[in-house]
Parts: sequence; C-alpha cells; structure tokens
Amino acid sequence: METKKRKLEKTEIEYSVIVPIYNEEGNIERLDSEIKEVLKELKKPFEIIYINDGSKDNTLSELKKLKAVKIVDLNRNYGQATALDAGFKEAIGEIIISLDGDLQNDPKDIPMLLEALEKENLDVVCGWRKDRKDKKGIKILTKTGRFLRQLLIKDPVHDTGCTLRVYKKEAIKNLDIGGEMHRYILALLRWKGFRIGEIVVNHRPRENGISKYGYSKLIKGFIDLLYIWFLDKYYQRPLHIFGLVGIISFFLGILSEIWAFITRIFFGLSLNRSGWFYIGFFLMIMGITFFAFGIVLDLLMKIHLNTSPYEMRYNIREIIEK
Repeated sequence: METKKRKLEKTEIEYSVIVPIYNEEGNIERLDSEIKEVLKELKKPFEIIYINDGSKDNTLSELKKLKAVKIVDLNRNYGQATALDAGFKEAIGEIIISLDGDLQNDPKDIPMLLEALEKENLDVVCGWRKDRKDKKGIKILTKTGRFLRQLLIKDPVHDTGCTLRVYKKEAIKNLDIGGEMHRYILALLRWKGFRIGEIVVNHRPRENGISKYGYSKLIKGFIDLLYIWFLDKYYQRPLHIFGLVGIISFFLGILSEIWAFITRIFFGLSLNRSGWFYIGFFLMIMGITFFAFGIVLDLLMKIHLNTSPYEMRYNIREIIEK
C-alpha cells in the first residue's frame, strides 16, 4: 500500500530541478535557498536533484546538510554533460528545469522561462546571458564557438552554454549525452523536431569557486560540433558522404592509372618508376574502403534507429533522498 502511495506522489510532481555540481561548496546553501524560494511561489509539487560530479572539496558534505532534496553522487568527475544526463534520467517531473551550481544563473528567471514555454507552445526555452559577467577570455571562447556553430550547423541560438533552461519531459526523455555535448543539446533537439525558444536572463558574477571553462573545452567542443554536423547531415544515410568520397577517390585513382599507362606507352616510363601508378593504386584502394565503410556504417545506423538501448557511460555511487 505504501509503495502505491509513493508511486502516486511521484507522478504528481510538476517540476524537476536538475543542478550539476562540481567543487561548489561555498554556493550550496544559498543556491538551494534561492531555488526553493522561487519554486514555492509556483505552488506546484517539485523535486530538486543535485548531481555531485565527483567533487573533490566538501560539496557532498554540504549537499547532505540540505533538506527535501535528492542527491545523485557520481563516483568520479565525468563532466557537465554526463552529470546533466544522469539528472535527466532521474527526474520524474512533467517540466525539467536545469541550472548551474555556481550561482551565476539566477533562479528568479525560472518563472519567466516557464511562462514562455506555455504561452508560446514551445518544447524548450533556454536562457541567453546577453550581458555576461565572465572574464574576457571566456567571452572570446564563447563567441568563437558560436561562430563555428553558425558556420557548420546554422545554430540560431545565441547562448548554447547557458544551463538555465526549461524542458518538457518529452523533449529530454530519449536524450543521451556525454563528453562536451551539453552545448549541443539544443541542436540535437532541434534536429529531432522540437520547438525551441530563447529569452534574455540575468547573469551574475561568480562569488565563490573558480570557473571550469577553459581552452581545452573549446577543442573538445569543436570535435563534438563536427559530430553534430555529421548527425545533422548524414545520420540516416552515412553512405551518402562516405560513398561519395569513395567514388571520387576511386575515379581519381582510375585517372592516375590511365596517365601512368600513357607515360609508359608514349614516353617509355616504367610503371615501377611512375609515382602516378602507385598514387592511383592507393586512391582506388581507399575508394573501395570508404565505400565499404559507408555501407557498414549505414547498416549500423539502421540498427541503432530500430533499437536504441542506453549504454551506461557513468556509475552512480549512491542516491540520497531527504
């Protein structure tokens, strides 16, 4: 009887707040207080889920002092994308709200995002930190990232790095992210056909802790951007790109071989001494390889589209409900 009651209570939760945390011991108490103050004004059932992403300071101890929260303690530091993914999978609310744990996102903006989600009939509303309170170097990195996103995937969103967002449950229930892919959640959702909106939000200067954003993340983010570009263009038919490359390579190899035989017949140049002969042979082999790889990848993609099991890329040490 008690189990049925607990299940009923869970299904009634309207808002799930997801907060990935890494070395933010000085921000926990104030952040939790601000989130709860805003959510209580909404007058609907909610849950708050903190994902401790392998913090090395006293973050976990500070989280355990909180009341009426759920703590997902990952066994090591996996990165923000994986922490968000763990939170998304744990959430049971109809609306999922995410924000950073560094106090730079302002919880008071949450009602504004929720209002836009409902009034504009959107699936996701993301924050735009138009007036960012970050160091100049971070601003340059984010502007560079935005330029690359617009160039490769024509991303219309101004600020894909802002964690402050609200999602309908349907938008994130099948989302599986890792690496630096949190920057491309919106691109993946737009590719799946979900409606996305953007609103200017408040951005506060960091008071405690240090920023986790650096130049290494830009490189990782660029690699993930190429992955997103490939998904956007060729996810359902990867043979189109690899087959095209293979055909071009094979055709160039044929031309190179023809030229090698022409030089042998008319100029007496031995094939053993002709670089064109070896280049042509290499290009033909590469052409066949690319084409065969495209066929195999095409088959794998079809299998993935029909069966998409989740592979656990992270381990949870414990889940604490208070």
